[in-house]
Order: sequence, then C-alpha cells, then structure tokens
Amino acid sequence: MRNRLIELLREKSYRRMRVVLASGRESDFYVDARQTTLHAEGSWIIGSLIHARLAPEVVGVGGLTMGADPIASAVATVSWPAGRPVHAFIVRKEPKGHGTQTWVEGRANLPVGSPVAIVEDTTTTGGSLLKAVDRAEADGLRVVQCFTVVDREEGAAEALAARGFTLEALVRRTELESA
Repeated sequence: MRNRLIELLREKSYRRMRVVLASGRESDFYVDARQTTLHAEGSWIIGSLIHARLAPEVVGVGGLTMGADPIASAVATVSWPAGRPVHAFIVRKEPKGHGTQTWVEGRANLPVGSPVAIVEDTTTTGGSLLKAVDRAEADGLRVVQCFTVVDREEGAAEALAARGFTLEALVRRTELESA
C-alpha cells in the first residue's frame, strides 16, 4: 500500500516548480497532497495506513481544517469496518464566528481528555501541526500522536520533537524524489 501511495503522490501531487509555501519559505518543488488525499484510492490507502499505526488508546483523529479534513475522514471511515472506531474532528483556523464560537468541531464524540492524533497532508516546518496540537489541547483533548502524509524534511520533525512529539510520516520528500 505504501508503494502505491508514493506512486499516487508522484502522479497526482508532486510538481517541480518554484512556489512560496505556507511557512513563507520559497521552494523549487510543490506537493499538493490534497490531490491524493481527495482521490478515492489515495484516501483509502492513507486512512488505512494511519489507522494501522494509531496508538491503541487513540479515539480521535483530526487537524487544521482543509489539509487534515479528508485525512481525518478517511481514517474514521476505514476504522468502522476494521472494528476499531476512531472519530474525526476538525480544528478551525479561526473560531466559529457565531453560535458556540468553537475552535474544534466534532467534540460531541470526544469527551474531555480523549487521546487523539493530529494529522496533516504536507509538513514543512511543523507550524500548522503545532497550531492544531495547541488548539486541540486547549479544547481539552490529549494529543498523543502526530502524522503527516508527506514530510518535506525541512524541520518539522525537529520542531515537533522539541515539543515532545514524534512526527510520523507516511512518505518523505527523499522518497518522492528518488527514481
């Protein structure tokens, strides 16, 4: 499955081009992992791979909205028939402007103190992952794992380690770029 994920990422998501990333850094390649996370086969593979690697206590998976949404949904979807249900949640970039004004959606399925995993599609410096960790923890969840579909290998693992987390990457930049 992992080899097929690399094939899909190369085909659908990886591009050699100059871009400015969310981190503000300039790069000579771009990984639009959403093209793979939103693909039917890619979604199933990603959901299955992450679900298989979840710590036994994890009952929820989510992250910063947009990049994490299809991943969290894929994990939740494959978790049900696997007999180990894991609920998805969404961390907003801004608090809801009306009603409950919450940062985290899906909390009705996750009591205070629930152990969760934070996910992201592509990681560069780890800033978005850490923002999601902070907001999830502030909302009463207990983050125990952090995953990314693609680690660009530009400091995210080190930034997470400094906060006591291990970045678990399904695929690394070097694997995408190798022949």
